[in-house]
Amino acid sequence: MAKNKTLDTLIVGAGFAGMYMLHKLRKQGLEVLVLDEASGVGGTWYWNRYPGARCDVESVEYSYSFSEELQQEWKWSDRFSTQPEILDYANHVADRFSLRDWIKFNSRVESMVYSTRDNLWITTTNSGEIYKSHYCVMATGTLSSVNKPRFRGIDDFKGDWYVTGKWPHDPVDFKGKKVGIIGTGSSAVQTIPIIAPQVDSLTVFQRTANYSIPARNYSLTLEEIEKAKANYSEIRAKARDNRAGIASMEVGPYSALDVSDSDRDREFKRRWKEGGTNFLAAFNDIGTNAESNEKAADFVRARINEVVRETKVADLLSPTNTIGCKRLCADTDYYETYNRDNVLLVDVNKTPIERIVDEGIKTSDNVYEFDIIIFAIGFDAMTGALLSIDIKGRNELRLKEKWSEGPRTFLGLCSEGFPNMFMITGPGSPSVLSNMMTSIEQHVEWVSDCVSYMSSHGKNAIEAKLDSENQWMDHVEEVAADTLRYSCNSWYVGANIPGKKRIFLPYAGGFPKYTERCNEVAAKGYEGFTIA
Repeated sequence: MAKNKTLDTLIVGAGFAGMYMLHKLRKQGLEVLVLDEASGVGGTWYWNRYPGARCDVESVEYSYSFSEELQQEWKWSDRFSTQPEILDYANHVADRFSLRDWIKFNSRVESMVYSTRDNLWITTTNSGEIYKSHYCVMATGTLSSVNKPRFRGIDDFKGDWYVTGKWPHDPVDFKGKKVGIIGTGSSAVQTIPIIAPQVDSLTVFQRTANYSIPARNYSLTLEEIEKAKANYSEIRAKARDNRAGIASMEVGPYSALDVSDSDRDREFKRRWKEGGTNFLAAFNDIGTNAESNEKAADFVRARINEVVRETKVADLLSPTNTIGCKRLCADTDYYETYNRDNVLLVDVNKTPIERIVDEGIKTSDNVYEFDIIIFAIGFDAMTGALLSIDIKGRNELRLKEKWSEGPRTFLGLCSEGFPNMFMITGPGSPSVLSNMMTSIEQHVEWVSDCVSYMSSHGKNAIEAKLDSENQWMDHVEEVAADTLRYSCNSWYVGANIPGKKRIFLPYAGGFPKYTERCNEVAAKGYEGFTIA
């Protein structure tokens, strides 16, 4: 880790992507270093410690597949893992594969500059340390740059306030407190049912209602665990052949309009009872056909009205937009929580939040007094972490400048003008529309193969061609336009960040088609890249 030594590869981020990238490149005999601003591994699971934090991909699949020994020795507790258990798993991986010696924690990357003369990346950290490397891999995560609260008067609040994406390590005492929470996305949907029984009162400030499906979480039996361990190879193969990279996501073979009303209702009920976001796969055109989508949305709205006792509250919690346009949530007793006497729902469309005041939150018609305010307002998804670093490529081209009208990549892996820089699950790849672990492994393996190819062929620099990048981004846009995902404002298009260009960020064509294209590019000697 000597700073004077020129590294083969510098990796930014010690989450699941960064750890696997480190492991792969170290096995190739390369000199590698990982930098991370956290004090431990885990990435998003290091920071997101809010009450109720849990994965919405089943634990058996939200795990590495590269080591059979790892698969056999680790035992998951629940169908959907909690944040503490996922973080334990990340630490187990770091220890098992002796990765910590090559990770420098508490080290935030401030700038990265590409030297054309030396064909090196020069990276500077917040402590002034400088590292040189032939390659850099940005394993910065897709949901790692927190959307910071921008409310006027926040410094005037006399109580405590927290952001779900940067939750404190020590437990927060909610007992007997008056709590306000802003936001009703996935983090809030998981947090609200956990803290509601502890507090004196909980006031939820909602801008847009979200669809949420019961997770139906449960403890895994020994039999279920042993069955998964015995069939891991089959599970992984099935996942890689699934458009979302999830083996358990069974996509219905029919259109929602090609079956009878009773059969459609029966399938929706089956999926609802089964739980989880697989609900959206009940029929093969929920994401592309507006009429089919409305059938699914109507079903969920009907369930909300069955669960929530007060009609006005149920109506307010019932989304009017396309289901699946925003990220579908999976919950445990989310809607049921609004039946509690100590929970109040406030519609900020009717009574907007004007500012934070000494005693709490001031809306257009009221002042709500709180001891604690929670900001569950999401992330600057997919691009935020990358653009928080001052990255300069060839001819001092800044990534911020190149991406000022939206991200530009070839395959979500590289961006023209930035040689020898790779992104793991970057914009223009399946990323957040897939099981992140499936996508991470595919990307890491593609990058490690590419680096090996460069070495064996005596090459020093690889860069995406502008034509290839433009064609790929056109394709990403065309594929997204053929779905219903553009029909609302979501973080998939950056709508939650003021001033962010509205563009569909991930690749919506499915994991198998994407992988096929990546493999084709590699098989043709990295067609679409300039190699020198």
